Amino acid sequence: MEKREAAMSSWSLGRKQSPVGWDSHLSRILFLLLLFVVSAQGVTPNPDACLVSHSGNGSSISCQPPARLPHYFPADTVYLAVEFFNLTQLPANTLQGIPNLQELHLSSNQLEDLSAKFLLPVPQLKVLDLTRNALTRLPPGLFQVSAALHTLVLKENQLKVLEASWLHSLKALRHLDLSGNQLQTLPPGLLANFTDLLILDLGNNQLQTLPPDLLSGPLRLERLHLEGNRLQELGKGLLAHQPKLRYLFLNDNRLATVAAGAFRGLQKLDMLDLSNNLLTTVPEGLWMSLGKAARNMKDGFDLSGNPWICDRKLDDLFEWLVANEGKMFFRNDTRCAGPKALKGQMLLVVARSP
Repeated sequence: MEKREAAMSSWSLGRKQSPVGWDSHLSRILFLLLLFVVSAQGVTPNPDACLVSHSGNGSSISCQPPARLPHYFPADTVYLAVEFFNLTQLPANTLQGIPNLQELHLSSNQLEDLSAKFLLPVPQLKVLDLTRNALTRLPPGLFQVSAALHTLVLKENQLKVLEASWLHSLKALRHLDLSGNQLQTLPPGLLANFTDLLILDLGNNQLQTLPPDLLSGPLRLERLHLEGNRLQELGKGLLAHQPKLRYLFLNDNRLATVAAGAFRGLQKLDMLDLSNNLLTTVPEGLWMSLGKAARNMKDGFDLSGNPWICDRKLDDLFEWLVANEGKMFFRNDTRCAGPKALKGQMLLVVARSP
């Protein structure tokens, strides 16, 4: 027990003070609401203690300032949230003694690195949330016993590079969020073993190109976020094996070219966002597989904020727009940039004209 207490007491070391932002205010409000509910149920919360609840499945623990972090956790802990403490490091044996842990939330700290042994005590972990930390890398071997992990969130860290070896052993992964980092490239084979992946979020990085084999492993993808990068081209092979993809976000890139067969394999697409790119034209036949069935594109599409040149090369797009105009977002912002006679006119108006 003395070893355990010594490990936990070091949580208080290496803190950084930072301004309290909106996320912190919102989280505190939700935390206070939760305290109110607990109080209404006859439990008097201690503001210096973490919120602990018990159920047949095990204990759930939520710690946020001003609570003091405990020296140890109940052995039956299945849910643990330690957020907004601005911790820079965690001891390698932090999770020792809670082998049944299934969810771990460490968001909004300032974690700079993790020990390769950090997750060894929790082989049943299913959800790991590391949102808004200061991680620049992951240690190889971090997930060596994490075969059950299905959700990994690394959103808004400081990752500039990513190595495929970092994610080895994550055979059950269904949701991977790498958004809001500083990634410029991705390694080949990154997702080769992620056959069950359903959600991939690479939004708001600095990606200029994508490996041709990026999606050759996950064949059940339903949601793909690539928005807010620096992509210039969408090739025909990237989405070729994604018949179950429903949501595709390509907005706020620098796309100037989309290959004719880029969307050919998409059989169930419900939403497409191509807004705020550099598209002036698109190849004939691009839209053939989209919007035909009643359920396809049911959640709409957005082509606004592109410098469209409204000449005969867009006839194919014009025909598709008229057939699917009820699913179109931001019609007023989807306008022609040329030729001169049509500059400023709405694409849909031009599409309807004889």
